Amino acid sequence: MSALFGDDVRPGELLPPLTVQVTPVQMFLFSAASYNGHRIHWDTPWATDVEGHPGLVVQGHLQAALLARAVTDWTGSAGRLVAFATQNRGSAHAGDVLTFRGVVVSVRQEGDRHLVDLRLGGEDAAGQVVMPGTATVELPSRSG
Repeated sequence: MSALFGDDVRPGELLPPLTVQVTPVQMFLFSAASYNGHRIHWDTPWATDVEGHPGLVVQGHLQAALLARAVTDWTGSAGRLVAFATQNRGSAHAGDVLTFRGVVVSVRQEGDRHLVDLRLGGEDAAGQVVMPGTATVELPSRSG
């Protein structure tokens, strides 16, 4: 991956989409790592029979982490995530294919820093945005 510089980024530019099929194992490990013991994330009979969900419910924080990954995959190691916000607007379930997208809204320079504002969205397989968000990243300048 080549370096991404703030000088080269323009409003309207699309981030490469990140597509992930969330697995029950990934969800179980995420629950363990985040100390989230809610059974809808790891116990299928509980999620479906007791709480009435169609399957295990993907954690909102896991979706947010994947959305942040889409951003940092785009910025590369020289970029820095300086602001990040999401909203959980819909449910996703184990086995769902989710796509995380972004678009550059604005680029500004503050001193020697290039700040890039992004509009983000995590979508289900039907293209429904289940997690909208925003981010600001700092990118290096070509001039150093």
